[in-house]
Amino acid sequence: MFFFYCATVAYRPASVFPKMFPTGRLDASRLCRIAAWPRAAYPSDMARKHVLKHVLPDRLKPGLKLVFCGTAAGRQSALQRAYYAHAQNRFWKTLHEVGLTPRLFAPAEYALLWELGIGLTDIAKFAYGMDHQLPADALGEKAAAALRARIAKAAPRYLAFTSLNAGRAVMGSRARAGEQPERLGRTRVWILPSPSPLAANHWDIAPWRALAEAVREG
Repeated sequence: MFFFYCATVAYRPASVFPKMFPTGRLDASRLCRIAAWPRAAYPSDMARKHVLKHVLPDRLKPGLKLVFCGTAAGRQSALQRAYYAHAQNRFWKTLHEVGLTPRLFAPAEYALLWELGIGLTDIAKFAYGMDHQLPADALGEKAAAALRARIAKAAPRYLAFTSLNAGRAVMGSRARAGEQPERLGRTRVWILPSPSPLAANHWDIAPWRALAEAVREG
C-alpha cells in the first residue's frame, strides 16, 4: 500500500505542490515523505493542505498608507504564488478602477504595490483554499492575534479586509461592511465586499471607491 501510494504521487505534476517543488523537479525522498503523511494531513484536495512556510509572503513594512488583508490565499494564488490570482477575481481590476493603481496590474506584479504605499497580507498564512475548506483554527483567535501584531508593527494608515468573513475574524462577529468604529492602534479599519467570483452576488464597488477616496484624502 505504501509503495502504491508513493508511486501514485510520483506521477502527479510538480505544479500541484507549489511549495515542495519550487523548481518543478520531483525529489523521490520528498515524495515518499508525502506518501507517509497521515491521510488527515494529506487531503485529496490540495487546496486544503497545511504548509510549513507562508503560502504567500507578507508585503508589510512601516510607512505604508494602505494594507489589504484577505482570509487566505486561494488555490490559484497558491499555485501561482501571487495575491488574488484567480482570473475572475475583481481585486486588481477594482484597484485600477477606483484609482489606487495607475494601470491594471497583473497578479504576478503584486510586489510593485509597495511603490504605491500599498501592502498585502492574509489572516491564514499557513493554509490556502476557500474559507469553508480551511482548517478550523486557520481563522481563529491565534491567527487574528498574529495579524493584529503584524499590523501594529507596520502601522499602516489604513487596513482594508477584502471580505466580510476576514473582517469579522479580526473585528468581531457583529462587524459590518464599511469603515469600522474601532481602530487597530492608529490604523483605521475598513471591511470591503469580497472581489472573489464566489461572492459575485454581493459585489458592490461603492465601498472600494469610498476607501480609495479616504486614502487620497489622508
